[in-house]
Amino acid sequence: MNDIITAMPTGPTPDVNLNLNVRGMKPSATVAINELSNQLLDAGEQVFKLGLGQSPFPVPASVVTELQVNAFQKDYLQTVGLRELREAVAAYHHRRQSMPARADDVLIGPGSKELMFLLQLVYYGELVVPTPAWVSYAPQAAIIGRKVSFLHTDKNQNYRLSAELLEKTCISDPDRPRILVMNYPSNPHGGSYTNEDLAALAEVAKKYKVVVLSDEIYGELHHDGRYVSIAQFYPEGTIVSSGLSKWCGAGGWRLGTFTFPAHMAWLRRAMAVAASETFTSTSAPIQYAAVRAFQSSLDIENYLFHSRRILSALGRWSAERLNEAGLSTCLPDGGFYLFPCFDAKRSALAERGVQGSAAICQRLLEDTGVAILPGSDFGRSDDELSARLAYVNFDGARAITASEAISKERTLDEAFLRAWCPETVEAIEHICDWADRV
Repeated sequence: MNDIITAMPTGPTPDVNLNLNVRGMKPSATVAINELSNQLLDAGEQVFKLGLGQSPFPVPASVVTELQVNAFQKDYLQTVGLRELREAVAAYHHRRQSMPARADDVLIGPGSKELMFLLQLVYYGELVVPTPAWVSYAPQAAIIGRKVSFLHTDKNQNYRLSAELLEKTCISDPDRPRILVMNYPSNPHGGSYTNEDLAALAEVAKKYKVVVLSDEIYGELHHDGRYVSIAQFYPEGTIVSSGLSKWCGAGGWRLGTFTFPAHMAWLRRAMAVAASETFTSTSAPIQYAAVRAFQSSLDIENYLFHSRRILSALGRWSAERLNEAGLSTCLPDGGFYLFPCFDAKRSALAERGVQGSAAICQRLLEDTGVAILPGSDFGRSDDELSARLAYVNFDGARAITASEAISKERTLDEAFLRAWCPETVEAIEHICDWADRV
């Protein structure tokens, strides 16, 4: 395994003709760890893929059927997206979060990642990113040449951005245009915000006219199903980002949505112009199928209930097991990520020549076959000794079928997890045993 790891490129080949903003950049960390894991698997190594955050669950059958039925759709659609889909997305946000959204407020793209890039391209402003943060927010800004302000949140506050920290950032230059990225439940730590947190942040954002990009791609995977958007407290300044990749298990379908306040039509139109010159329009069959995904139905609600129940039980069990092993991590509120810290093992690791979060992840992969990502990829100091893992290395279709056979009143126990999420359970135990041996 060591030969393969050392053979992996650490970045692009230097090229004097590269744009200065791109030169020296590495590929996305989550994409790179997935490709490395697959390469190790192809070489016959045992690998536990806890690096890439891909939903383990299948796309709901009714949505798959809609894709099959609409496979013949071959025409270019409007750049802004299929009208029926935009109506379904607007109705979805109104139903879930009481947002006064209309079809004309919605923009469809080939993944929310592309839409985030276009937003930064057309809106001239500083990007404000609370850390730890998803790996692509800041690199996108760097490619475009935008300034990034990192707000380093506190583990003791479950990594929540506080209104005080946001105020401190804004007050130094109150008139500067800014985009604040809010992602909750969070990738990489699974935490979320209370209503009080969101109301306080909204008040500061409103005071300084900050545009909030609320990345709610994991919203439907809040483990209690009680997700609340900051758009409820700051509707005039919040763009809500969503899509099919996480809660609908359709990451490879590449469909994302942005929903704007009505008075930000100028910004939506500017993004649509840029989109018309880049991706033209999003895949037609997938847009037609997505209409079904965003509509309310019993089968989708049942799918979400069992997805949440499984992730809640597995996330809590994994966090508790890691904490027992001395790898401090917060209990997740939603999504499928944990952000453990190896600081309690710092001295022992240093004695073995392992220093920094990147070195920990490298050694863990070599020793156990468990692939996770260092906290430094998520905007934290390498010396913090933090890491991100995605507890999704199991067969989600089999797990949902097993969950459906158990009364909805029951909490899934460890026996269920060992039976139906065995790869993830084994991976967590490998991490804990490795830490105990240090």
